[in-house]
Amino acid sequence: MFGIGKSRDRELDAAVQELAGADTVAFGGVGIAGTLLPVTEAYRRVEGALDAHPDEAREKVDWLLRHGSPAGKAYAATLLERVDPAAARDAWASLRDDRGEFTTFTGCLMDNATLGGYATERLAGT
Repeated sequence: MFGIGKSRDRELDAAVQELAGADTVAFGGVGIAGTLLPVTEAYRRVEGALDAHPDEAREKVDWLLRHGSPAGKAYAATLLERVDPAAARDAWASLRDDRGEFTTFTGCLMDNATLGGYATERLAGT
């Protein structure tokens, strides 16, 4: 049993580090083949950890919100929406003036966004 917890910790840490350095936001498959990006897989691992180990995962998400790249912060605020909608709204509001940029994917469509613009859209519910 001792090794199982350590493995889980390492996997969660690796996923959070992947998100922290992300330059792309994609929640599903991208391109014609619908390929999952490593950052999307990392997002899903953290999302699963929020269900399985909420306290531990929440600490990691809060860290990501403070220390992540612009895309990493977008992932963190999105993850907060699942577990603490009020904290997510506060997070999005605090990110509205952030001019950091990242790439977004929705299926085959690639675009660029600023974190502030993305946050404003999330707050507006779009």
